[in-house]
Amino acid sequence: MKHSLRIKITAIFVGVTALTIVVYWAVMNIGLEKFYMKNKIQDMQEAYQELDQKLQDKDLSLGELKLSLIELMNKSNISVGLFNESLVNVLTFSADAGRLEEHLISYVFGWSTDYKIKVLEQNNNYMIQRIDTAYNTESYMECWGYLAKDKYRFIMSTPVQSMKESAEIANQLISYVGICVMLISGVLLYFVTGKVTKPIRELTRVSERMSKLDFDARYTGKEKNEIGILGHNINLLSANLEETISELKSANLEMQKDLEQKQQIDDMRKEFISNVSHELKTPIALVQGYAEGLLDGVNDDPESQRFYCEVIKDEADKMNRMVRKLLTLTQLEFGDDQVEMERLDMVAVIRGVLGASKLMILQKEAVIDFPYTDPVYAWADELKVEEVITNYITNALNHLEGDRRIEIRIAKSPRGKVHISVFNTGKQIPEEDLDKVWIKFYKVDKARTREYGGNGIGLSIVKAIMESFRQSCGVKNREDGVEFWFELDGNAQEENQII
Repeated sequence: MKHSLRIKITAIFVGVTALTIVVYWAVMNIGLEKFYMKNKIQDMQEAYQELDQKLQDKDLSLGELKLSLIELMNKSNISVGLFNESLVNVLTFSADAGRLEEHLISYVFGWSTDYKIKVLEQNNNYMIQRIDTAYNTESYMECWGYLAKDKYRFIMSTPVQSMKESAEIANQLISYVGICVMLISGVLLYFVTGKVTKPIRELTRVSERMSKLDFDARYTGKEKNEIGILGHNINLLSANLEETISELKSANLEMQKDLEQKQQIDDMRKEFISNVSHELKTPIALVQGYAEGLLDGVNDDPESQRFYCEVIKDEADKMNRMVRKLLTLTQLEFGDDQVEMERLDMVAVIRGVLGASKLMILQKEAVIDFPYTDPVYAWADELKVEEVITNYITNALNHLEGDRRIEIRIAKSPRGKVHISVFNTGKQIPEEDLDKVWIKFYKVDKARTREYGGNGIGLSIVKAIMESFRQSCGVKNREDGVEFWFELDGNAQEENQII
């Protein structure tokens, strides 16, 4: 990853390490020598104060003074030379006593020397200075002056190492070691941060999936630290978002359904008004025309007047039947009509409908094939199932052709269903119209439907009745005609169920 946290942490560590090395290098080059010289001056000052106090002690013996000088020499690596007012050596502790005596005499008398002198500290009693011999081969820090109220002359000397050279050597070593440590530490840190940032990378992947609305993503880490808490909260957020979005989708779907239903109801209302207007237009025009003929006395003979009246009555009956069917269909569609289920002998019900339709069967010269005598029981509302069978038989009679045969069949399925079908010979229904025959006012052959006084409502009533039974119905083409069917529940149940 271009902006990986792992790489950034490693880069920050390497940068901080490099900066530390650079700062250390600068301090070693700039401040080490000053710090070293300051400490040496402080050592000289402390040694002077200690030696001055001991020499002013009148009870101090020469042996005790020697012990004090030895202790001072060992403690601070300082050589000491003590002389009287005449510059006669009283006591010296140094491997190079001659050099100390020579230097003190030259300082007291102000003689010139071939070495460099740099004064570091000075007061009325002593002077601290740095001595660099010719060609800077040796360097010393020396303190000389007066002790015990000018009773003694003294010189103290300590070697001063070349801090610049030492700092350069130290810096070179630190540079080599620092670079190695920086590289090794950077590599180790890169792998260590890989483990540290692993849960963060996992959280990143989870958040990326969540941003794409994939809420199955879950953080699986078991850490007890802040990352673990964050992962747990992201899991909760994912679950809550999934639930909320699911609810929003459900609400949106319900709203969409409501809008579609509202639109559908509005379309149905418009279609209903249009269809009813269309269906009523012809009979109303006929009634109006013949009624005006009667009023105007177009035909005065009784036979013509009777014909006019019969036409008016016939058209009024058609309008009445259509209105009643529409009321029945409306009650079924809106669930206002109670369904009372009974266990009925369907053979007897069908024979009853055939008996009531006997006159129409004779008029249509239909051949009825219904070869059943033994009872076949099913659950249905008696009046409504009679309406279904009547509509099927009437529809079959109105579309008879060819052999003019109507076959009514009853079969029981292994599922306990009673399957009843009504077949008539005649023209097949176009395949694209098979699903549309259940729609209100839909007519496959409008001219023929008008001829027998149909209005396209009967099959819609059948569909609504079967839906109130919670059963199925349908239609299919056969080789020489059309078959309509429906199913009823044939299983044993308690009688007089109310739906």
